[in-house]
Amino acid sequence: MVSYKRAEDDNELQQILNIQRKALKTNVSLEEQKEQGYVTVPHTFAILKKMNDAYPHIIAMEDKKVIGYALTMIHSFRYEMPILTPMFDIADGLYPNKNYLVMGQICIDKPYRGKGIFKGLYSYYRDELSSQFKCLITEVATLNTRSLNAHKAVGFKILENHASEDVSWEIISWEW
Repeated sequence: MVSYKRAEDDNELQQILNIQRKALKTNVSLEEQKEQGYVTVPHTFAILKKMNDAYPHIIAMEDKKVIGYALTMIHSFRYEMPILTPMFDIADGLYPNKNYLVMGQICIDKPYRGKGIFKGLYSYYRDELSSQFKCLITEVATLNTRSLNAHKAVGFKILENHASEDVSWEIISWEW
């Protein structure tokens, strides 16, 4: 049975990194990128922990195993991951009061995909954080059509397109 919660310890963070490593664009074939999607940005344990200490990440669990995650990234982390700084700059222009949260990355471990966990993570995310933030913002590589379609199915809307480090991105928002 799948349950959702906030990440609490280093073991859970290591499990997030293991899932991330397997899904990185550089580690999956072109065919798998098209069929399954991918994640673009690798995190170090140090930055993942620092982010979690500020605002714990959302994880999906089966027994004691992390099977999916959705990272939380508050505004103060805008310069910690330089590839994401342009997204924050654009979001600040669209939401000048800065009452938004950034979903730093979402991924489901491959054996658990297609089972509703993606929607479950986002439902839990909204339930946990909608009283504190106006909306959730993230960006998805334009070529990652599986991820873009999944985000649209949850309720995200495209705000703007931009290019950064030779990647075209869709900045998307889910109003709460």
